[in-house]
Amino acid sequence: MPAPVEVVTEPALTLQLLAWVVAGSLLGCCSGLVPGLHANNFAFLLAGVVPSVPGSPLFVGCAMLAAGVVHTFCNAVPAMALGVPDAEMAVTALPGHRMVLEGRGYEAIRLSALGSVLAVIAAVPLAVPVTWAVTAAYPTIRAHLSLVLAMVAVALIASEPTWRGRFGGLLSFALATGLGALTLDITADAPLEAGGTLAPLFAGLFGAPVLIDAIRGSGIPRQAGEGIRASRPFVGVTAVAGALAGAVVGYLPGITAAIAAVAVLALVPGDASDRGYIVATSGVDTSNTIFALFALVAIGQPRTGVLVAFEGTAAPLELPILLAGVVLAGLLGFAFVIVVGDAYLELVGRLPYWKISVAVLAVLLALSYLFTGPVGIAIFAVATAIGLVPVRLRCRRVHLMGVLIGPLMLGL
Repeated sequence: MPAPVEVVTEPALTLQLLAWVVAGSLLGCCSGLVPGLHANNFAFLLAGVVPSVPGSPLFVGCAMLAAGVVHTFCNAVPAMALGVPDAEMAVTALPGHRMVLEGRGYEAIRLSALGSVLAVIAAVPLAVPVTWAVTAAYPTIRAHLSLVLAMVAVALIASEPTWRGRFGGLLSFALATGLGALTLDITADAPLEAGGTLAPLFAGLFGAPVLIDAIRGSGIPRQAGEGIRASRPFVGVTAVAGALAGAVVGYLPGITAAIAAVAVLALVPGDASDRGYIVATSGVDTSNTIFALFALVAIGQPRTGVLVAFEGTAAPLELPILLAGVVLAGLLGFAFVIVVGDAYLELVGRLPYWKISVAVLAVLLALSYLFTGPVGIAIFAVATAIGLVPVRLRCRRVHLMGVLIGPLMLGL
């Protein structure tokens, strides 16, 4: 007969853990609300200051994971509040922006928060069986990674509903691939060591074009009700599907939340609307943090910037404690988004919108310089020009992820 398991708790250590998780969550909330600050850049910034932080490596690691989780909750808020175009550009706007233009910004914020928190709740019990399955298939996938990524690229382009969109997707993917091949391996002399060329690449491809179109926009219209116009089963199924897709993002290089969300919406029954895209993307982005942690344990490779920084803390991989911290951070992130998101949207709505767009463009330019030095300014400018292509050709911006997929696919 097996001996009974005795659970021992130490109140002092529990309080310390809670304090570190709350501190990390607050830090992640602040970073998530800064437009243009990518999770990887934020993680490398953390890695730079962690050696000087007093405390147990395990608790510091919990704080970093908490910050990474909450960052994925809160970064949806500036993505929806900033860069809202004029109503006539709604067809090419991002899903969150279209909902803001419809006066449904509060609902969009709640959908994003629900997608993230439901993904956390679903990912924890699914992490072990899904990780086992993915780990079993990983050697085969890794051996044929170029073919897998090529199939992903073809599927993304083929999913465009029009031939013009498919041509735009192909052109966008090719241009982004060339840009990535030329710039990803550049080692720049920059004021901050925080992830290299990813900052100007992502800011130029995905941030600046949206803001440029928003300069001509009339700003954020008056927002209406907070109720969610989507059925509970649809939100739940989409969030869980997003959580499962987060496992793929956690294991395969080059696959992002936006790409996984497109695949999720193709498989989830029901109305694959802007609401579904917001839920799926948020679910993938947040659950990726959990699955990437299991990937670190299973194959010994950190798949996110946060986990690269986590490894630098020499924290032990105490999964029960780390997962407890992640779940708590997810609940805090949900609360932060609901409380801060509405106020953020209201504040931006009261300010002169073209001035906000210009100011955020200046922030992106400054971040590009801080993270990559003078060469970052040139990369930012070229990436911005390429980032305007899918908007003008009426196709999805997700094809710009060729900046990562293309070089990996070609073995560059």
